[in-house]
Amino acid sequence: MKTLQKIVIPVSLGVLGLIILNSCSVGIPKGATAVQNFNADRYLGKWYEIARFDYKFEKNMDNVTATYSKNPNGSIKVDNKGYDYVKKEWKESIGEARFVNKETEARLKVSFFKPIWAGYNVVDIDENYQYALIMGNNLKYLWILSRTKEIPESIRQRFLEKAKKVGYNTDELIWVRHN
Repeated sequence: MKTLQKIVIPVSLGVLGLIILNSCSVGIPKGATAVQNFNADRYLGKWYEIARFDYKFEKNMDNVTATYSKNPNGSIKVDNKGYDYVKKEWKESIGEARFVNKETEARLKVSFFKPIWAGYNVVDIDENYQYALIMGNNLKYLWILSRTKEIPESIRQRFLEKAKKVGYNTDELIWVRHN
């Protein structure tokens, strides 16, 4: 019996370690490149979620916004809000983002449930920091953000084409209502 315990416990810990490591992936999808010469201060402020995939943590949500501000320690506070139109209630989730490399490369990791971190990669942004395309660490996570509740068709097409080239199925995007 002791021999079995000696095998089972390390294997169990190894599996648990792999689960935690997998949930802490801060990579970037193959073929995607994070924005260089990124200006974090210009990125701060309120953004409207224009489109996303159907994530469990955003299920049935409209009027979704993300507000970014600097924390005293230099990390970025992430304040996500949205209206659950099924439960008829507002929801809010506060998290933290940190740069993976240098602050001029728009590769971040974000956590709402430490110690679990996920990739948050700004892969396209207009020169005025009004519209942004965000990719997670894999092809399951994609967001289109805007400083306003609508996005110009030219920007929409630009972001969709970039996402498709990386391998995203953009037909599955949910276009968020803001009313």
